[in-house]
Amino acid sequence: MAVKIKLKRLGKIRSPHYRIVVADSRTRRDGRAIEEIGLYHPVQNPSRIEVNSERAQYWLSVGAQPTEPVMAILKLTGDWQKHKGLPAPAPLKVAEPKDKRAAFEAFTKGLEGDDVKGEAITQKAKKADKKADEAADAAASTESTEA
Repeated sequence: MAVKIKLKRLGKIRSPHYRIVVADSRTRRDGRAIEEIGLYHPVQNPSRIEVNSERAQYWLSVGAQPTEPVMAILKLTGDWQKHKGLPAPAPLKVAEPKDKRAAFEAFTKGLEGDDVKGEAITQKAKKADKKADEAADAAASTESTEA
């Protein structure tokens, strides 16, 4: 029985994510697997790659053949180099947590010249602002004519 390390596709139509599985070479792509040894989420930025290195090394040592996409992933994680006795690659890039509040404040700081408010403006609010402006203009014009 020939054993392959391949990708099992999951997810919606335009948001795929994969599991790295060990399966018989005759099974279909999303068919029954012997063991799941990792994850691959290509849509995330940067891509999320998690491989159980110990299990990957075991399956490579007993003769499991990785498919081309899995070979590329194993080269990124360094498991293929470890199996072949080559020097390890550079570490993978890890996503930094984003501070959404700081990003919003930086964006609004760049728009200081514009009329920026912290809340959404609805049509009713715009009409109320116009009426208040007209009332203030009328009051200002009556004061200037009286003086």
